Amino acid sequence: MAITEITETRQYLTFKLGHEIFATDVAKVREVLDFTTITEIPRTPDFMAGVINLRGSVVPVVDMRLCLDMSKTERTTNTCIVVLEVLLENEPVVIGALADSVEEVIDLEPEQIRPAPRIGTQIRTDFIKGMGKREAQFIMILDIDRVFSAEELGAARLAEVAA
Repeated sequence: MAITEITETRQYLTFKLGHEIFATDVAKVREVLDFTTITEIPRTPDFMAGVINLRGSVVPVVDMRLCLDMSKTERTTNTCIVVLEVLLENEPVVIGALADSVEEVIDLEPEQIRPAPRIGTQIRTDFIKGMGKREAQFIMILDIDRVFSAEELGAARLAEVAA
C-alpha cells in the first residue's frame, strides 16, 4: 500500500528498534508477548532468532533489527515479541518479531503521514510505507508484508518445518 492509498485515520502499534520509533498497522498485530524462551534452529539465516511455542503452535521469530540492517537485538527487560499476521503469496502466515520495546497504539490522520525519504536514513527505505509525524516525533511506518517478503519468510517457514 502506497502512502497515497492511506485516506483515512488508522491505528498503529508503535515500537522501538534502537533509538528509532517504528509502527505497523494494528490490523496486522495478533498480540504482544513478553520475551520468552526462543528455541534456536541450526543453519537458518542470521535474522531468524528461532521458534516459540504459542499455545501449541510453532511460531518462527525474527530479529526485526537484523531484517532492517541494524545491529542484533540485545535482550533487556523491555524486549518483547510482536506476533504478526502477514501475507505471503496471498496466504496469511503468523510470525513473531523481536522489538526492543512496545510503546503504544496511536491514531494517525492521512495528513500526518509523509513519503519516506530516499536518502539520509540508516535503514532500507523500501520497507517504509511512510513517515508519521506526531508532535515533534517522526515514526517510520513499516510495510510489514514487505519486511517479511516471500524470500525472507521462506527461510522462516523452513525453520517452522524443521521444528
